[in-house]
Amino acid sequence: MKKKYKLINLGCANCAAKMEKDINKLDGVNAAQISFMTQRLTLDAAEEQLEAILAAAQQICAKYEPDCRIEL
Repeated sequence: MKKKYKLINLGCANCAAKMEKDINKLDGVNAAQISFMTQRLTLDAAEEQLEAILAAAQQICAKYEPDCRIEL
């Protein structure tokens, strides 16, 4: 299932690239792409694992940018 999410307070393109790389490593993620220009996360992941994947993705985002959050 492919979904798009808004990233709030994403301030660094380099951090966005690191977030994307780490999110792509999560179990259940087929593909993740972060666009710094549009401040969006496009996530293609297993629907039954989506809630856990989003929670893990939020932790990854906070690791690189503490104020960054994923908005549904």
